[in-house]
Amino acid sequence: MEQRITLVTLGVSDLARSKGFYEALGWRGQEVEETVFFQAGGLGLVLWGRDKLAEDCGLEPGQAVGFGGIALAHNVRSEAEVDALLAAVEEAGGTITKPAAVNAIGFYSSAFVDPDGHAWEVAHNPGFPLAEDGSITLPDFGSL
Repeated sequence: MEQRITLVTLGVSDLARSKGFYEALGWRGQEVEETVFFQAGGLGLVLWGRDKLAEDCGLEPGQAVGFGGIALAHNVRSEAEVDALLAAVEEAGGTITKPAAVNAIGFYSSAFVDPDGHAWEVAHNPGFPLAEDGSITLPDFGSL
C-alpha cells in the first residue's frame, strides 16, 4: 500500500445542513447523487449519509456517540487566521470545543466539531510551514 490518503468521507445525518456548514466556511463542493465532494488540497473531502456510508463499509449503521477517535486538522499561516476561522465556525453552526491558546507543545491551536460532531483541529504551527498551495511536508523529527 502506498503511503497516502486520497479521500476522507464523513458520514452525516443531514447532507444539506452539512454542505451548508462547509460552504459557510468558504469551501465549494459538487453534489452528485446524494454525496458532496470538496477538493481539499491534494485530497478529497466527501460528505455522505451516515447510514449509506456504514452500509458501504459493511458495517451496521448507528448513531454517532461521543468521540469517534479521529480528528481532522487544518493548519493555517497565522494565529489571526485561527481566530478568524473559529469565528466563522461558530457563525456557521459549529461548536468550539477547545478555545484557541498556545498548547503544551508550544503552538497556537483550537478545536471544533461540525454539526455532525466530526472533530477538527485548527492550528498555526511554525514547525509545520505551509507551502504556497497549503500543503505541508512533515519535518524530519530525528534531526530536531
